[in-house]
Amino acid sequence: MHKRDFLKMLALVLLGSTTSACDSGRDQGGMPRSQRVLVIGAGMAGLAAARELRRAGQQVLVLEARDRIGGRTWTSSKWPDLPLDLGASWIQGVEGNPITDLANQLGAKRLVTSFERTVVYNTNGQVLSKAEEAQLDGIRKQMFNTLHEAQDANADTSVRQAVAVLEQKFAGNRAALRFLNFCLSSEIEHEYAGSASRLSAHWYDSGEQFDGDDVLFAQGYTVITEYLARDVDVQLSQVVKEIQWQEPEVRVRTTNNEFVADRVVVTLPLGVLQHNDVRFVPQLPVAKRNAINKLGMGVLNKCFLRFPQAFWPEDMDWLGYVPEQHGEWTEWVSFKRATQLPILLGFNAADRGREIEGWLDEQVVADALVTLKTIFGTNIPNPIDYQITRWDADPFARGSYSYNALNSTPAMRTDLARPLAGRLFFAGEATSKDYFGTAHGAYLSGLQAASDVLSP
Repeated sequence: MHKRDFLKMLALVLLGSTTSACDSGRDQGGMPRSQRVLVIGAGMAGLAAARELRRAGQQVLVLEARDRIGGRTWTSSKWPDLPLDLGASWIQGVEGNPITDLANQLGAKRLVTSFERTVVYNTNGQVLSKAEEAQLDGIRKQMFNTLHEAQDANADTSVRQAVAVLEQKFAGNRAALRFLNFCLSSEIEHEYAGSASRLSAHWYDSGEQFDGDDVLFAQGYTVITEYLARDVDVQLSQVVKEIQWQEPEVRVRTTNNEFVADRVVVTLPLGVLQHNDVRFVPQLPVAKRNAINKLGMGVLNKCFLRFPQAFWPEDMDWLGYVPEQHGEWTEWVSFKRATQLPILLGFNAADRGREIEGWLDEQVVADALVTLKTIFGTNIPNPIDYQITRWDADPFARGSYSYNALNSTPAMRTDLARPLAGRLFFAGEATSKDYFGTAHGAYLSGLQAASDVLSP
């Protein structure tokens, strides 16, 4: 499932390199320099597209619904000594990753977190024994073997349906069932943001990956979005309501303005498209609507807890917990080793992530502390501050990132990305067949959309 297409990747990365034909003053395929291009959305995809188009001599304007740039790449400055990424956080695999190239151009400081520095705690709060580690590893292997077998079956099923045979096998063994749910939650739902009952067993892992460490930006992902936005004209607080694309000139109506352009690049998140927050006139073709309806929009929410001092192993980056109930505070990241600050980040994904969005902040923090007290004892200090995300409730995101849902296929992402009538173009992580759900997928999709706009 993870065969790389190096030639295609090389072409896209070269498109975004610092020296290109776009800078030479030549027309792209005979396109006049006076083309007016609107880019809807100032997230990673929109900014990447806008930057390339501007460098190619196009008249580019970016319309952003929020009062900030970045979209789902959002760095909080609430804690001045540690900017926190509430959305995309890591360069996921630094080797060959185009975000690494951007970071190198900037000289951006990065912090490494390692999955090798992981400790897992059982339901009772105790570190797994050697025997329990062996049992967990065996169940993990059985789970992935079962899923590989399901991928060879003619009919697709959900991930949960595919592993039902293991649930039957472990019936009556609560410890084994908890381990199975832990693997489903930590290794699949947290990775793809979709519920195991909704993820396609055939296609959930159809994307590709880069090798190497996962690294954080010391100053947050904002260093990348601000870099991409340099010299790009962005109008904030422009909530797009309608796109009329049947005429040679495309008209985009926002809550307070109307804009006219020759080309429009749409980088709206899949969740926004699914919610029909923007009206297309005429409506989008059947294949594109089918892709929007059948692909899944997932949830991965974060709860940062800042403590007066660390009470957890300071040499560990990842803390796993096997909960009694599926998906409850399964994964934690410690920032202590990387930043020397006593901060823990707890994740909740998929169904659990959506559920707690309706809770008050105080309820979320209290629930997180129940897990931490189970592991580290009731005498741990209370956090001195916290930061919590609610991506599903965000009207300009309506989820964290996309996944391949049951009854969807990777080809639907190609349908979602396909330009319409040479006037309407699409980008965003959901349009990336190979790198969906990632910041680098969004960035590369923006480069591809720019290339499509500039094509004859």
